[in-house]
Amino acid sequence: MVTTSLNKQRNIRTPRDLCMGHANTVAAQWGRRRTLRSVAPFAVLAAALLAGGCAGFSPDAGMGVVETAVAADLGKGVTKIDGPKKEAQAAARVKQLLAKSLTPASAVQVALLNNRGLQAAYNELGISEAQMVEASLPPAPTLEFSRVVWTGGLEIERTIVQNVLALLTLPRRREIAEARFKQAQARAVEATLRIAAETSRAYFRAVATNESVKFLADAQDSAKTVSELAKQLGETGAMAKLEQAREHVFYAEISGQVANARIRQRVERERLTRALGAWGADTAFRLPNKLMVLPNTAKSLPWVESEAVRRRVDLAIARMELDILAKEMGLTRRTRFINAFGVSGMRSTEKEGGDKVVRRGLDLDFQIPIYDFGEARVRLAEETYMRAVNRLIERAVNARSEAREAYQVYRGAFDIARHYDREVLPLRKIISDETLLNYNAMIHDLFALLADARARILANVQAIEARRDFWLASVDLHAAIVGGRGGGEASEAPGALRAGPAEAAGH
Repeated sequence: MVTTSLNKQRNIRTPRDLCMGHANTVAAQWGRRRTLRSVAPFAVLAAALLAGGCAGFSPDAGMGVVETAVAADLGKGVTKIDGPKKEAQAAARVKQLLAKSLTPASAVQVALLNNRGLQAAYNELGISEAQMVEASLPPAPTLEFSRVVWTGGLEIERTIVQNVLALLTLPRRREIAEARFKQAQARAVEATLRIAAETSRAYFRAVATNESVKFLADAQDSAKTVSELAKQLGETGAMAKLEQAREHVFYAEISGQVANARIRQRVERERLTRALGAWGADTAFRLPNKLMVLPNTAKSLPWVESEAVRRRVDLAIARMELDILAKEMGLTRRTRFINAFGVSGMRSTEKEGGDKVVRRGLDLDFQIPIYDFGEARVRLAEETYMRAVNRLIERAVNARSEAREAYQVYRGAFDIARHYDREVLPLRKIISDETLLNYNAMIHDLFALLADARARILANVQAIEARRDFWLASVDLHAAIVGGRGGGEASEAPGALRAGPAEAAGH
């Protein structure tokens, strides 16, 4: 006996072939005479379901929602690079922005156009859309063909199998898939806001280190002058050995501070480079030599909590997850008594000798969970839903607290930075001017003049870091309101990086 078996599964390739006007065509193909007459109910059922429509690919790949949200929250444009034309346009825009000294706004715009991690997030959105379209399609029928040959005889069997349960639940599954796609759009917005916040933080830190290095280098020059003068006076016996050692150790310490500041300068620049997505010649971008001046007044945000709850993207994503789980739980409850329901239509032709026999049949296949009647699946869906409820409440509570915290840090950083600009630095200038006058009048000696100059330089370094902390706090405040905090981490508290200059100032 020779046996030949061939099993095939035919999938409709494009969603358009299954939508609206094509439903009758599909039904007609399934109901042709060359298939079983008993399969006709499949065609009628499929035509009725398909007539309800199915999802298709959007012309903008879902980016329209992202572009609108980003424009409202950041005032910047975003684009998904999905071809050579858009890639060339984005590269030209990046070159144009990098040709000038970067500002906070231009740095963020470069990152939104050039950061490949962000483009990967937009690809995730495209993947979600493809999954939505696929989930909106009815399950493809399985066609089986068997041919058995033996001596003096031949048997041909054709079978079509359709998952009826999947067809019946298709509208709800399509609704869930569309909700998942909307959630993916919100995730793309969140990724964009996160990249923008990370770039802004990296920018302010990089510029602050540039300004700090300059002032510390000035302090090093002053310390070097004092150290050399102390050495000369020591050789003549005009300065005690203890005083010489104090001036020498200050120069050694400030030299170490300068070296550390230069390392931080390189590190912060590299972090900004990664945020920008720059490489090659683009890494030679220019940065300002000093931070922006403080605004005249700080923002007054009495509504910061409610605004955060209303606008936070991560809360919107959590709410969408709750809605999706509610739909999935409803679907689970509706199908709790039947796990699977399939219908098979069979037709076989048998020839032996000169006789031909045709057989037709219908096979129903369904599974009933007789041990728990779907209770385990329903309980799993309910617990999953309640877990999402509690996490949403927790996230909302945390969002309120994070918004309050961010605003408190913002106001505190503003007050500290303004204190340095309006109180400390002006007083230091007065002291320096008066010390210089007294020195010219031979009232104070050279060491008092140089010590005052050293203290003034270090006070400027502290003022730079205070301004840096304010601008970082402003970024964190915006992220606490609209989202994109990057896992909830906040920048350093004001003064966290001032140990070096403070120690030197107290020398």
